[in-house]
Amino acid sequence: MQMEVQTWLEDIVQAIDEIEEFLPFGTSFLEFKKDLKTRKAIERNIEIIGEAVNRILNVNSGIRITNSRKIVDTRNRIIHGYDSVSEDIIWSIVTKDLQKLKQEIVDLLDYN
Repeated sequence: MQMEVQTWLEDIVQAIDEIEEFLPFGTSFLEFKKDLKTRKAIERNIEIIGEAVNRILNVNSGIRITNSRKIVDTRNRIIHGYDSVSEDIIWSIVTKDLQKLKQEIVDLLDYN
């Protein structure tokens, strides 16, 4: 595996770890919605994840990451359509998708 791809995969894991730290298990949607700093920190890490996935795919399109296009699209939406990103979307990503993505990335790192 190319060193830069490995670095970007590690960046994804680190961003997910930070999101987990910012939003401990048991945090409710209402608590999340009221906490502007946490929401912005999580959005930033989702941007990092999307950018890392985009860079990986540009360098090596053979690496398979589930929902990679959606991940990159979400990054673009946060950056370019910042006024159309709802807390519901971010909450859904964090509570439903990140653990699966993290495991997939860890598996890619362990494989290589």
